[in-house]
Amino acid sequence: MFPSTEEPKPRTATVLRLGSAQTLAWASTYYLPAILAAPMARDLGTTVPTVLAAFSLALVVSAAVGPRAGHAIDRLGGRPVLMATSGVFAAGLVGLGLCQGLAGLFMAWVVLGLGMGSGLYEAAFASLVRLYGRQARNGITGITLIAGFASTVGWPLSAWLESRYGWRSTCLVWAALHLLLGLPLNAWLPRVAAVLGRPAPAAAAAPPPAAVPAAADAPAAGGEWRAMLVLAWVFAASLFAATALATHLPRLMQAAGASVGTALMVGALIGPAQVAARLLEFGFLRRAHPLWVARLATALHPLGAALLLLAGPAWAPVFGLMHGAGNGLLTITKGTLPLALFGSAGYGARQGWLMAPARVSQALAPVAFGLVLDRLQGHALWVTAGLGFSAVAALMLLPTQAQPAAAGAQPALRR
Repeated sequence: MFPSTEEPKPRTATVLRLGSAQTLAWASTYYLPAILAAPMARDLGTTVPTVLAAFSLALVVSAAVGPRAGHAIDRLGGRPVLMATSGVFAAGLVGLGLCQGLAGLFMAWVVLGLGMGSGLYEAAFASLVRLYGRQARNGITGITLIAGFASTVGWPLSAWLESRYGWRSTCLVWAALHLLLGLPLNAWLPRVAAVLGRPAPAAAAAPPPAAVPAAADAPAAGGEWRAMLVLAWVFAASLFAATALATHLPRLMQAAGASVGTALMVGALIGPAQVAARLLEFGFLRRAHPLWVARLATALHPLGAALLLLAGPAWAPVFGLMHGAGNGLLTITKGTLPLALFGSAGYGARQGWLMAPARVSQALAPVAFGLVLDRLQGHALWVTAGLGFSAVAALMLLPTQAQPAAAGAQPALRR
């Protein structure tokens, strides 16, 4: 079947659909334990760390699933994969709401881990790249701007539902939202021609090599694995630090000498700083190469941490702003930097492999950093700062000069 020659659907509409579906996906999975872990533990007769261990298992499962999900998006496009993921999310949340013991709790989180590995940012980015190739950068930023409000929406809604109807009904409401809202949003994404082990039909009509823009900063074939290892380390180190602070920030700030009020203010500053940084990337930094943006992003946390630890707790709010801004930019560069370095061909599978170590480090971060914090108190911040500086150093290994590389062919949309 030949692809249709119709123009792609408006990119803004696609970004809005993906961003809205991502907001739902993040709010009902990643941000769920912060509100429901305690009532779950009370009702099931277990401890909060046990509930969080089930969540960590979900992150490990998502790391294992990511490469296969990305490969499926490369072949089939994001629409069928994300539609299936909506059903997986719903099934996992139903299982969570109905579980009666630890076995059911862990099994439900395993199912949710399958959904997280195939339905969070990496899958959305790969879906956009499959549709628009190298032109997906601004769309990736748009998705993160919308879904950046997942905690803003998810935490209050989960807390309100839990206080009125209990944690089980809260899970069932989120499951229903995936079927009534998430599934239609993903179903409205444009279709693409499947690539079943051969070039997409559109490749025959691709412009000659001279007309295809070269991939700036693309590593030579022999250096691709080195670049992959560098990015895998950068993403793993960054997500470890981000997850560790998301779990322990108030306690860490107090251990560093800040008051309770200041610690809470630092936490409140991180969200707005993330959004502001993403707006900056969408505007001023959109002309900068993602490698330079990534270097800036990874440097902000360790520089802010050093400022706080060396200059004193009065600088804690500045640290919060720098940490939040770095996280906001890193979320974008996790999608845009691999696209700039390696091109759009095989993007989804590559993203799955790049993010697999990061998901594992993310799963380990709450417990591992908690132990470090118990031992080092405020000086534990040097650990995440050290990881941040190592990420900056790793990124400096990647070349900044433009090198020729073949760009992935733009896939054709079809009815």
